[in-house]
Amino acid sequence: MSDRSSTAGRRRPQRHLPLQVLLGFLVVYFLVPFWWVIVNSSKDAPGLFSGGNTLWFTDRIDYFDNLQRLFTYDGGIYGRWILNSTLYALAGGVGATVLAVLAGYGFAKYRFAGRRFSFAVMLGALMVPSTALVIPTFIMFSGLGLTNTIWAVILPSLLNPFGVYLMHVYARDAVPDEILDAARVDGAGEVRTLLRVAFPLMRPAVVTVLLLSAVASWNNYFLPLAMLSDNRLFPVTVGLGVWQGIASANNSGSTSLWSLIILGALVSVIPLIIAFFTLQRHWRGGLSVGGLR
Repeated sequence: MSDRSSTAGRRRPQRHLPLQVLLGFLVVYFLVPFWWVIVNSSKDAPGLFSGGNTLWFTDRIDYFDNLQRLFTYDGGIYGRWILNSTLYALAGGVGATVLAVLAGYGFAKYRFAGRRFSFAVMLGALMVPSTALVIPTFIMFSGLGLTNTIWAVILPSLLNPFGVYLMHVYARDAVPDEILDAARVDGAGEVRTLLRVAFPLMRPAVVTVLLLSAVASWNNYFLPLAMLSDNRLFPVTVGLGVWQGIASANNSGSTSLWSLIILGALVSVIPLIIAFFTLQRHWRGGLSVGGLR
């Protein structure tokens, strides 16, 4: 018996070897570009174009000098772009999450006229690429006089059909009707039932929708590019794109923008990493296992 157990123990790791190799390949595939950004953001212009190893540091590491030039170039416009992206991500992420929670919970727990038709329309919206809606949205906002304002970026970001669908599925399965009925019998109103009973059970899905919405707003490029013309309102994605165009045309004068662009891309990723590690702990709880007695 012990010989069979030891033999099975030796064979089990070999069975998962192809999957482990595939996962290792994916890890390398996704980490190499990030490592490239980390390495090359430490180089100055001669170090970038000297033809050396692009995946390793040079003798001179210029993180602090590059950071100083990054936040002082063109009157410190990069810092304003970061603040703009933070505003768009917070407003768009929180607003989209609130609407997704209300709509998803309503579709899951209430019966009303036109519910199936409205849900089908929402599912149909999932099939439409967001970039296909930018030009019609621009025409509509132009008629309202809202182009080249922060609302032209924030308001379209509040609509998240995938978030509504995710909240609908999660609320339907994770929030038992018996718990809601018990809260209503105890005298709780619908708003209190949602906030005090349903919301804690939906917390993992709420955090997921919040993170996905905030990341989508932070990484949004085409919408602000079409809506905004004032560079002081640009998010960091559009701002770095403008710098890249200037650097490609070699119109930056004596300043080489490529090192600033690479370091700016690295700095723009740091808030997303912080948000992910800050919110991930909320995924561990909130399930309704054991909620029914």
